[in-house]
Amino acid sequence: MPGDLGGLSRIRRLETRSISPENFDGSPGGGGRATNGTGASAARDLGPGWKISPSVDIPAGETFDLARIDGPGRITHIWITTHTDHWRTLLLRAYWNGAEEPAVEVPYGDFFCNGWGVFAQVDSQPIAANPHGGFNSYWPMPFRTGARLALENVSDVDARVYYQVSYEIGDELEHDGYFHAQWRRSNPLADRTPHTIVDGVEGSGHYVGSYLAWGVNSNGWWGEGEIKFYLDDDEDYPTICGTGTEDYFGGAWNFDIPGKGYTEYSTPYLGMPQVIRPDGLYVSQQRFGMYRWHVLDPIRFASRLRVDIQALGWRSGWRYLPLRDDIASTALFYLDRPVAARPPVPTADELEIHLGSAPVPDIGATPPRAPRD
Repeated sequence: MPGDLGGLSRIRRLETRSISPENFDGSPGGGGRATNGTGASAARDLGPGWKISPSVDIPAGETFDLARIDGPGRITHIWITTHTDHWRTLLLRAYWNGAEEPAVEVPYGDFFCNGWGVFAQVDSQPIAANPHGGFNSYWPMPFRTGARLALENVSDVDARVYYQVSYEIGDELEHDGYFHAQWRRSNPLADRTPHTIVDGVEGSGHYVGSYLAWGVNSNGWWGEGEIKFYLDDDEDYPTICGTGTEDYFGGAWNFDIPGKGYTEYSTPYLGMPQVIRPDGLYVSQQRFGMYRWHVLDPIRFASRLRVDIQALGWRSGWRYLPLRDDIASTALFYLDRPVAARPPVPTADELEIHLGSAPVPDIGATPPRAPRD
């Protein structure tokens, strides 16, 4: 994987480009030339070159292309930020080689391990989330003939977005796979049914990461379920079967430090950076955010891939209790083709987070009448 410190000193015949609202096409010498933009008023005493165009506004219901790149290259870094209200109402998409279907289609916040619309610090190798909502991706994203990154605003309010996409050109890419990311949500999970993380992927590649935004809908421990990887010819039984949810994310014994309870952690390759606890009012259930990056241990497949995870707790008599939780998963993998089978595009209602305070009524308003029978 490019970017390791051992190879940092090597001089390579590559060129670096960067796309932002200050240089929409990444052209050499093209930065800082804007004469209008979201910062024009603030820079009215200074003129061009002084932060005229630091961001873009994406109107409600519209899609904005963050970057369009022609020819071969590799995206090396994405930095982006917007208000927390938009973290589940912006859909991030990536298209490779002019494909009409996206290889990446994930809610903005979930892609950066912040699926609940509440900030969590993430200190991992490929994803860093920094105060207060500075999101960074270092996943390498190679392409052979072109790339397009886009954000769709599925909400009914405009979104202001600041971003920068860095990429390299001039490298040999014939052996590189295409980066894919898919999002699925079970809300609630069907009875005695695993949550699907990936299904129907065909081709050769390797699975590199999972992020789960897990909402618990019952009392008690919720993480006994196993994650299963069905590779190639696997049908009823998987090649790789985990031993429990907290085990897969590198934790143990319910993530529970005695006397402290659920304990957040964030490491280069795995973590549970977010625990949202009930507040005694509107936030009634616990919510968790967990990631596992298979960077040093990619899960390789030759022809097919399917991944799912169970939701299990405990009931009387030391018996497992199938749970019906709210589980949203983001799956990351590299594939030998730019398009893969993916779930339907989620609707605004399917994306919605039911977390936070209720709207405050107007004190002077007339209370609504109860409906009559």
